[in-house]
Amino acid sequence: MTDTPSAPIGRRRVLIAGSAAAAAVGLGAAAIGAGRAEAESPRVAPAAAAVCTLTKELTEGPYYLDHALVRSDVSEGKPGIPLQLALTVVDNTTCAPLKAALVEIWYCDALGEYSGFVGNNGHQEPDNGKFLRGGVLTGADGIARLTGIYPGWYRGRCVHVHLKVHTGVTLTSDGSFTGGNEIHTGQLFFPETITQAVAKLSPYSTNTVPRTTLSADGIYGNGGTAAGLMAVTALGSSPSAGYKGTLTVGVNRNA
Repeated sequence: MTDTPSAPIGRRRVLIAGSAAAAAVGLGAAAIGAGRAEAESPRVAPAAAAVCTLTKELTEGPYYLDHALVRSDVSEGKPGIPLQLALTVVDNTTCAPLKAALVEIWYCDALGEYSGFVGNNGHQEPDNGKFLRGGVLTGADGIARLTGIYPGWYRGRCVHVHLKVHTGVTLTSDGSFTGGNEIHTGQLFFPETITQAVAKLSPYSTNTVPRTTLSADGIYGNGGTAAGLMAVTALGSSPSAGYKGTLTVGVNRNA
């Protein structure tokens, strides 16, 4: 199964035009020589504004549900290895952090099942249509902090988390958001060595579907950070303690 559900349920948003991967350029932010280094070496360029590039747009896929949930913890009690995400959203032109941008994620559980579509990966389990879905506003530093569990995998795809960035949303009293502009759709990826360690642990080890590696994934395409490969660090001395993923997401705020 490669992002093709057999029986989608729940409210659905129409796929973004050209849902295949739409190339943009690179990702991240890089500072150009400054401060003490400048004084010590005349060949180093004077301090200048940081240079940022646009994070690559990738397919939304068929598992998006238009719940518009606003919450920092998306786990809903699903079993798995703890995961923290710290995603910094910046303007790709000025590198300025975007305050109050709504960063939304959705992804499958340890058995490769998406809420709202349970059974598509061959495992039966309770389905409330909401687990591993949600989003939060960025702070003044442009960072969105979310927690959940390390993703599992489903047929034909490597381990990943889907991502959207919205601006100008209005928060509602029922824990959701309305309005705004959707300015970025992408995916977050994990280093293969870490996924290998997690895959040996329960409940991931009970996933009956063969796992596609990062290098074999047709959407990631060996794209490195340009396609959303996060820097992932351990939260403890063993894989069971969990991981933290960080990434700078450069966006066109006028998209």
